[in-house]
Amino acid sequence: MISADLVVENCRQLLTCAGPIPKRKGALQDVGLMKTAWIASSRGKIVFVGREKDFRARVKMERRAVQIEGSGLVGIPGFVDSHTHLPFAGNRVEEFRLRLQGATYQELAAKGMGIQTTVRATRRTSRRDLLSLCLARLDRMLLHGATTVEAKSGYGLNLRDEIKQLEALKEASRCHPAEIVPTFLGAHDIPTEYRDRKGDYIELLIRKIMPEVRKRNLAEFFDVFCEEGVYSVDETRRLAEEAKRAGFKIRLHADEFAALGGAALAVELGAASADHLIHITPEGIRALAKSDTVATLLPGVSFFLMMDRRAPARSLIEEGAIVALASDFNPGSSHIGSMLFVLQLGVFLLKMSVEEAVNAVTANAAYALGRHESVGSLEVGKKMDVLLCDIPDYPSLAYEPAWNPIRHVIKNGRVVVRDGLRV
Repeated sequence: MISADLVVENCRQLLTCAGPIPKRKGALQDVGLMKTAWIASSRGKIVFVGREKDFRARVKMERRAVQIEGSGLVGIPGFVDSHTHLPFAGNRVEEFRLRLQGATYQELAAKGMGIQTTVRATRRTSRRDLLSLCLARLDRMLLHGATTVEAKSGYGLNLRDEIKQLEALKEASRCHPAEIVPTFLGAHDIPTEYRDRKGDYIELLIRKIMPEVRKRNLAEFFDVFCEEGVYSVDETRRLAEEAKRAGFKIRLHADEFAALGGAALAVELGAASADHLIHITPEGIRALAKSDTVATLLPGVSFFLMMDRRAPARSLIEEGAIVALASDFNPGSSHIGSMLFVLQLGVFLLKMSVEEAVNAVTANAAYALGRHESVGSLEVGKKMDVLLCDIPDYPSLAYEPAWNPIRHVIKNGRVVVRDGLRV
């Protein structure tokens, strides 16, 4: 008999998102739907997924096992948010007000606002206060279903404050149930003090900051904002190649505001993902479709910046690219921390089906972080990361927007949100 210390009984529907991962083209329509399903775990790992009859025959509950009645609830894998800028201080409300009056993101950045506003606030904030901010944000993300969260630095832009951000993330990972995947984004912008000496800052990144981050084992990934006025394709290539030599995995901000060829560069570099892609070219789409680099789409940016243009999700899917969705949670261009809302934006803005959007925030998002063997789908041997939603059926995840139906959140086999409240 299989031993279980947590059991969810009689889910009205259970979306396992099982199957070969990553999912492309038609496979994105398969969410592994089961009806009247049971799922059980032991020591944080799934040991059973199936029908009650098979559960009774094969599984023995431990004496103090937690039992959750799933009747009337829909179970889905915990969401994986594969692109966030979690550790920052301050806000950009004034910038938001100016954008409502017609100013563009680029115009504000040229005036020293934008990312630089957040850099100034983050540099003034202690690591302890930054940790508190991260934990509060992670709690809110968890309530909206994010159980695995990638988080970038990039608001320090110097040795001390990049390290401070990454150390805050490391501390947060020790005291919060959400799994945090850290990314070093020292190439997020050019700091004001190096505005006329970009080459010197690139050397600082390569010779001093990058080695120190690696020495302290503070980040798994290295990211670059490849964009007009920030880092060119050639500069991005050099930084990424140096990061690869240092032992980092690569992901890129690519083709967000201009078609620089960032997507094709991400493929050339063997990057885990190319993110944004609002201005990706047909050549970039074809390159991604032939690769294992994930096209991570961030519809919150088009929504929050009130842009007419969106990433071409349909073309990417039809060509065969691996498509994921993420929040890009940050204070300036996507102050959105709800992956449930991101799923809905994938449907309403990017014209994805509900099934495609579900797989894009679970299985494919996990693949973008190299975590698909442990999270992103509900299969025996993987982590017991489950969301239990009070909805009549899974299409209601998008059909009933603007409210949160997630009643319970289970992370690593432990109930961390019960009846909509953080435990």
